[in-house]
Amino acid sequence: MAKNILSNIKLKGFTSIRDASIDLEPVNVLIGGNAAGKSNLVSFFKMLAFTVTEGLQLFVGRAGGANSLLFYGSKHTPQIEATLTFQSEAAEDTYRFRLVSAAEDTLVFAEERVGYHRPGFPAPKEVSLDAGHKETKLNSFAESDQTVEVVRNILSRCKFFQFHDTSAEANIRGKCQIEQNQFLYKDAGNLAAYLYTLKHRKKAYYQRIVETVSDVVPQFDDFYLEPDRMNENVISLRWQEPGSDYLFGPHQLSDGLLRFMALTTLLFQPEEDLPNLIVIDEPELGLHPYAIRVLAGLVRKAARHSQVILATQSATLVNEFDPGEIITVDREKVEPPRSPGEDEWESVFRRLDVDALQEWLEEYTVGELWEKSVIGGRPSR
Repeated sequence: MAKNILSNIKLKGFTSIRDASIDLEPVNVLIGGNAAGKSNLVSFFKMLAFTVTEGLQLFVGRAGGANSLLFYGSKHTPQIEATLTFQSEAAEDTYRFRLVSAAEDTLVFAEERVGYHRPGFPAPKEVSLDAGHKETKLNSFAESDQTVEVVRNILSRCKFFQFHDTSAEANIRGKCQIEQNQFLYKDAGNLAAYLYTLKHRKKAYYQRIVETVSDVVPQFDDFYLEPDRMNENVISLRWQEPGSDYLFGPHQLSDGLLRFMALTTLLFQPEEDLPNLIVIDEPELGLHPYAIRVLAGLVRKAARHSQVILATQSATLVNEFDPGEIITVDREKVEPPRSPGEDEWESVFRRLDVDALQEWLEEYTVGELWEKSVIGGRPSR
């Protein structure tokens, strides 16, 4: 299990999330209808990753501006508030911030704080990182404050991944620099370089990846990972079939197989390389039902060392997890309305009540209960 687990996230005013407090477990599977808000929570972790690397304004710009990120726009919601609480055996660490709408449709920090509490100590420690700045001050304060440094390091190991883009122009299909091998990128654009390093430095892990891909795709024998002879600084993702010398290139990989290769590498990488928190949006996209079941097993193995959050639309994937690991996401009307005659709908997150579902679970799987609309996560009117 991860040393620092994200035990709770409180989030207000972000996209469709008006006010949510979500307790998290080692494995968390978000299910819900289209536009319910699953991907919005995932997007928050994407924003967090940009924030830690001082790229908040880049994220805001790519998202369409502050007005697109605030709940029903800046006229209705002036700020985003978030508190992340991380638990370890020794202590509790928190990161809290408020982002307010500013000129030119941007967001700036109205507040940024780091907290630390150790059982048995008289009082928690809290450090203010000032206000009014456009980018986080975690990195500058970490140079002189150990508490901030610890929280900054925890946050930097919360990683968002999305392998949706497998188009002809996608990074994962192109050549990459061979030295881009320290960690797997969020779009797996350096998959060939990372696998090349595992093959030469962590052979056992590399072999597990090859065997897992071969299990799902019997036509796959092994990767062919060698630097380009015309430019030894670059490498591309090539592979072979059993008993054949023919080399298939990255553009001869199906979308589903390419995504499965990336997912397997992410979840089967060495324990010391695994992020503390892995967030993946719709990992089942383009996968055969058998591959989805194998994927669930990979998630379970990775969760021994990391915390995992998945957003999915797949009943097949949901059936592979315990009911208590499922969080339903529904879009519900805000009551009472903040403005007379004007409806607002918010994303509501609920973990399944296993005891209340016990009789149903004796006859049906969670996926079947979801499809039958017995549990939440249904399309909203």
